[in-house]
Amino acid sequence: MPKANDLVHGMLDLLILKTIEREAKHGWAIAKEIQQTSSEELQIQQGSLYPALHRLEQQAWIKAEWRESGTGRQAKFYSLTKAGRKQMESELANWRRLSKAINSVVQPA
Repeated sequence: MPKANDLVHGMLDLLILKTIEREAKHGWAIAKEIQQTSSEELQIQQGSLYPALHRLEQQAWIKAEWRESGTGRQAKFYSLTKAGRKQMESELANWRRLSKAINSVVQPA
């Protein structure tokens, strides 16, 4: 299975932003949702996830808030900011453009 550092540069940011688009999630839940949504093809390791979350928070694309998790323990929940939503849309457009170009090469008409 690919690891986060095997992904196209910037893809981890897009995966995180897209995962928290609808509701705030804590780190483990973000990683688990990416894994489940990708049919177990993508596994984001903690060593990649938490530095990415910290970087996105520094860029003000996400914000963090301590809350009680489903297990009753305190966890940092991450949610998308207005700037993060704008960045996500920009990265999505770039991904669509890039994937279309790659498909044109690997699956010519």
